[in-house]
Amino acid sequence: MKITKNIAYLRVSTAEQDLEKNKLAILKLAHDKNLGQVTFVEEKISGKVPWRKRKIAAIINDLQKGDNIILSELSRLGRSMLECMEIIAIASKKGIGMYTVKGDWQLNNSIQSKIVAMTFAMAAEIERDLISKRTKEALQARKAQGKSLGRPKGRGKRKLDVYKEEIHALLANGSTKRHIAKKYGVSEGAVYYWLRGE
Repeated sequence: MKITKNIAYLRVSTAEQDLEKNKLAILKLAHDKNLGQVTFVEEKISGKVPWRKRKIAAIINDLQKGDNIILSELSRLGRSMLECMEIIAIASKKGIGMYTVKGDWQLNNSIQSKIVAMTFAMAAEIERDLISKRTKEALQARKAQGKSLGRPKGRGKRKLDVYKEEIHALLANGSTKRHIAKKYGVSEGAVYYWLRGE
């Protein structure tokens, strides 16, 4: 018989945030929902760090269908709504439950939570498409103005500069440098070099 895992993810970005208070609230929620024993995973890191580089990524990867993630509030997942939606969509697809103290929000096997998760997944996909569309429109506008779309000449003018906004949006959404390199037809090393020069 599979033992259900209940992981409470606690991310704080400042020393002022009270972890102990959050722990007590999470334990109370777990008791009220009859979830069982809770394991705490703490992380003191800025929400600016992409979620795939934080401990929540390992938690999502490790948990299986029927396991649960408990949070003080949904904003602990990530800094942007897009990032939160992506994590929720992945958790839903894997059959991982999610509960929050604030707002008493939950993602489980209910029809209501499945609809919410599906809506989040669709919204995340739409946002990614909009980012791509805005970038293409900007490039078309530059071309219409007679500006070169290749590698600009001169110091500090690099091929990836014209994709700056989209690249940062992709990184914030958890995309890897390898994915970005493949998308823009450059080497992974070129992406690292470009980011260092930012």
